This record gives sequence, C-alpha cells and structure tokens, in this order.
Amino acid sequence: METEPGPPWSTKIAVVLREGLLPWQELNVTAFLAGAIAGAVPELMGKPYVDGDGTAYLAMFRQPVLVLTGDGAVLQQARAKALQRGLPLALFTADLFATGGDDENRAAVASVTGPDLDLVGIALHGPKNAVDKVVKGARMHP
Repeated sequence: METEPGPPWSTKIAVVLREGLLPWQELNVTAFLAGAIAGAVPELMGKPYVDGDGTAYLAMFRQPVLVLTGDGAVLQQARAKALQRGLPLALFTADLFATGGDDENRAAVASVTGPDLDLVGIALHGPKNAVDKVVKGARMHP
C-alpha cells in the first residue's frame, strides 16, 4: 500500500504578496503563483478527490501554502535570497495586471532587469529552513 508523507513536511510552499494590493489582485496573484509552483513541482500534488456520490475532483497540493505580505523591499530581498540559494522562484509584477496574455506577460518581465522588477508577488518552494530565511521580514497575510 502506497502512503504519502504526512505533517510535518520537510519543505515549504510560500507566496509573498506586496502590501497594498486590492483584494482581487491578491487573489489573482496568489492563484497564478501557486499554479507556477504546481507546474514546476508536480510531486507536491496529492491524489484526486472523490465525494460520496462518486463525483471526481482535481488533486490539490499535499501541503499548505503559506501566504505572507511585505513591502516592495521585502519582495526584492526575498527574490535575491531565493536566487542566491538556487531555489525555484515564480514572480508577478505590477505590469502583468495590464497585459493580455502569456506572451505579453513574458515580454513585460523580459523588458526589465531583475533588480528593477516592480514585484507584487513571488512564490517559492524548498526546504523549510531555506524558505524561512528567504521570506524573513514578511508577515502572515491577515
């Protein structure tokens, strides 16, 4: 019988949002960034769900997603630390709120150097200790 590891997890998924976003922006950014982590690390996904009537539902992450907030400086610092540690990183910039699709999103990011990106959100996954050090200074989302 195959078993899945249970809590506590040795890894952490974290999304850090810039303070001051509108509620719809927070939800939009979180959804896009969580999708990036799911696509990059498929082993984080659990098994599909089935209700008592036999209706099937999609699988979700097997572990919680920590959602944090911080100012622009916290986001830039976390970005730099994640890159220094070689942790996979997803990002969402303010420019992406005005684009019309995936190709335009990539072009908007490519037009700005890393330190100058107007970050409104980042997401990462990695060993707990490393993620904790990367997101230091961010606070739990209210």
